[in-house]
Amino acid sequence: MTNSPLAIDPAVIGPSRVSPWLIKLIYPLGTRFLHWYFGPIAIHGQEHLPRSGPIILAPTHRSRWDAILLSLAAGRGVTGRDLRFMVAVTEVQGLQGWFIRHLGGFPVDVKRPEISSVSYSVQLLQAGEMLVIFPEGGIFRDQHTVHPLKRGIGRIAMEVCKQNPNTDIKVIPVTIAYSDPYPGKGTSVEINFGQGITARDYDPSTIKASSQKLTRCLAHRMQNLYSSENVSLCEAIAAS
Repeated sequence: MTNSPLAIDPAVIGPSRVSPWLIKLIYPLGTRFLHWYFGPIAIHGQEHLPRSGPIILAPTHRSRWDAILLSLAAGRGVTGRDLRFMVAVTEVQGLQGWFIRHLGGFPVDVKRPEISSVSYSVQLLQAGEMLVIFPEGGIFRDQHTVHPLKRGIGRIAMEVCKQNPNTDIKVIPVTIAYSDPYPGKGTSVEINFGQGITARDYDPSTIKASSQKLTRCLAHRMQNLYSSENVSLCEAIAAS
């Protein structure tokens, strides 16, 4: 894994890197703050998080707290890895934008994704990074329903497989739920990581069709994290 900036058009993406000194300062402070601010934080399924190799985390999106809580549940304190976040371009402005970029975030226009954002994501994964993409495309306040997923994750995963057929990239379904739709002090949190989807089980020569199949499987696994996970449908989708 590498945390060095990758070669991409800075006029579009801008600088994005994980700053070691900032992470070392922010991570322990953030961890203490989250445990102080929230009620019980229950985390399940961390055994599904690989300690190496290209990973896409695909979480539900229920609050602006999601990214910070994901860093607690899957970041360097658990996997020894730093997360890279695809962030709405409106969030990467001013001082907040500076922190986001230096903590590994990079912008994307969710309404009109640029090819450069996709290319940058592919490069991060080829470098063995752990990338976070919220596939629902926005924040939804209901806690136990997965909303229709954008196809970007499937497209990116299949592009990585097409460029490197031997890659072992996995897409990990994640659900985040709060006891209050507008989380505040004392709100309980539950984070579930599901069994990863192996992208190379899908045919990279037909990126559009395969990304649609992978997205269907991902939606199925995300929804089943709210109940009991069943992977048989995903196996049928991949084989179809």
